[in-house]
Amino acid sequence: MIKFLLPALALFFAPAAFAEPVVKAPVVKSLAGPVKGITEDGLNIYRGLPYAQAPIGWRRWKAPVAAKPWKTVRDASQFGPACYQPKPRVASIYANPPERMSEDCLSLNVWAPENAKNAPVMVWIHGGSLTGGYSHEAMYDGAALAKQGIVVVSINYRLGVLGYLAHPQLSSESPYNISGNYGLMDQIEALRWVQRNIAAFGGDAGNVTIAGESAGGLSVMYLLASPPASGLFHKAILQSAYMISTPELKAKRYGSEPAEAIGVWLQSQLGAKDLAALRGMDAETLTNQAPTKGYLPFGTVDGRVLPRQLVEVFDRGEQAPVPILVGFNSGEIRSLRFLAPPAPATEADYIAAVKERYGELAEAFLAQYPSSNIPESLLATTRDALYGWTAERLALKTTTAGQSAYLYYFDRGYPAAEAAGLHAFHASEIPYVFGTHATTPALWPKVVLTPEEAAFSDAVMGYWASFVRDGVPSAAGQPAWNAYGADKSYMAFEATPVARTHLLPGMYELNEEVVCRRRARGDTAWNWNVGVVSPPLPEKAGC
Repeated sequence: MIKFLLPALALFFAPAAFAEPVVKAPVVKSLAGPVKGITEDGLNIYRGLPYAQAPIGWRRWKAPVAAKPWKTVRDASQFGPACYQPKPRVASIYANPPERMSEDCLSLNVWAPENAKNAPVMVWIHGGSLTGGYSHEAMYDGAALAKQGIVVVSINYRLGVLGYLAHPQLSSESPYNISGNYGLMDQIEALRWVQRNIAAFGGDAGNVTIAGESAGGLSVMYLLASPPASGLFHKAILQSAYMISTPELKAKRYGSEPAEAIGVWLQSQLGAKDLAALRGMDAETLTNQAPTKGYLPFGTVDGRVLPRQLVEVFDRGEQAPVPILVGFNSGEIRSLRFLAPPAPATEADYIAAVKERYGELAEAFLAQYPSSNIPESLLATTRDALYGWTAERLALKTTTAGQSAYLYYFDRGYPAAEAAGLHAFHASEIPYVFGTHATTPALWPKVVLTPEEAAFSDAVMGYWASFVRDGVPSAAGQPAWNAYGADKSYMAFEATPVARTHLLPGMYELNEEVVCRRRARGDTAWNWNVGVVSPPLPEKAGC
């Protein structure tokens, strides 16, 4: 927060030794315009910088347009509003609703070392199922990471129905006859802003790492696969990303209706007669009502922004040719139990359900997810189908494409999380990455920052920051983190970091076979419909 000067009279009578220090307010002359930030603890901080014009009125559901440069000095001491998102409907450790929301939300924040020059840049993309979250959540504060000698940028992007709606009338407005992916296009526009402006803040536009967790990790995959994002970044960090199938613009495929048809259906559900009526709806009402009708936001395969399904892009080696750091958490589903299938009544029922659904793969499935501990097997089944398979697939495909991939498995608990049954839960690595244990959401299991916890956080932060610097994760006094390679190396974050090989043997191969068969069949998604709720698998398809 900005420290205000003491009243003039108090200053006049106060001894010089006790005068309140004046906080410097750095002014940056960027191509976007002059910006006045704040200086705190050796960092220059700039908040709420607009990178695109407000997508309001006729601009709603349009590709973002770069913000117009300003001429007078812009105050950057306050964060901008979050993009519209539904109010939380259930208690959750992740519930952290923003104080302000607006359609005029396309802004970003910058943390930079005070004397930064050509410093490496990390652009953070928040998670939240493409439905919630915002760039200035306290857990994403970039100060501690910036003190590692990097420039940290966090961005807002359009969410939910405002960020991902496809519709035939919207496609007809586009010069490319496409729609959807507005939130993804926002992220691309923010990266363009970084390319144009980050040098003024001390960053190196030639050394940019995109990073995100959960839906942020999904967004990073979309960016890796998106031709318009090519050349805007040079490395990628993917935390708990999930390579799910996604709607295609005009074709029914993999169990999903065409994205345009979903838009027409939602219009009807909302009682709007046409696109103009949708545009006329209040943003807050639209945002809150869409999910109650069953609308879920996803990227759309439109042939341009997303040219193919993610699995196809990575199979063909068409992703951005950059090094990656990628991984997942052992307890992903412990805090997302709604994604886990219901437990069968008996062990015999579990075995029977698996055999019915997996056929000749049932024995491999039961070896990986045994009936001897059904509760844990149910959690692991969904974890691996979503996050584990994705992480190792990304590591493998990146290595095959000739780039370095660094795989991790986060398996660390702490007392409050263990007491809540949340060992290494989804997103639990984030406070260690950012050094923000004191600012987690209200219901988050609190970390007591013992010397051991602080040392562990320093190690995690060191690995992440060094990867941002030069593409090789390393940390002082910690084991070397080898690239994935032929021996399938990975870093296990346990009580301390431990270098290992061959993560969860058989996990990737089983899930890859399942996805391959579903891809060949073409009518079933490969999302969280696995294990005892899986549709019967098709016959072997030459995978």
